[in-house]
Amino acid sequence: MRRVIVIAMATLGLAGCSSFSMDAFKSTPPPVTVQLESAPQGANAVTSLGPGCKTPCSVSVPAADSFTVTYTLNKFQPMTIPVQVIRIPGDFSTPASTTIDPNPVVAELQPAGPPPRAARKPMRPKKPKPTPAAAAPVASPFPQPAAPAAAPTR
Repeated sequence: MRRVIVIAMATLGLAGCSSFSMDAFKSTPPPVTVQLESAPQGANAVTSLGPGCKTPCSVSVPAADSFTVTYTLNKFQPMTIPVQVIRIPGDFSTPASTTIDPNPVVAELQPAGPPPRAARKPMRPKKPKPTPAAAAPVASPFPQPAAPAAAPTR
């Protein structure tokens, strides 16, 4: 009976090995903290992974391969900056490390130009004012020149 139990246990143990994976021993990479800054300060910074904040600030994001940070602020043009996550695998003598490039992520926002003006209608030339036909001559503030004197006759 002992042999049957030992053989059954060994069979069950081998069956379990087929679904065994080394992934169970891998730890999930810890989230990384990214510093977000902008000039001028107070911009809304949102990562493509979800978290966001108002600059200057820092957010914690999962250690993905890469992501972007989009900055927006009223009266300024929006800006998107790509961010690379560099993972260096560890071995038995060194721990794994993760670095962010760039960190801090800094955006210099440019002022937005004036809003586009609506197309203007072409101006029509002004019509001249009609002159009254029977208008009296306008008196001049200057004296009338004297008429030339007639030459004396002899």
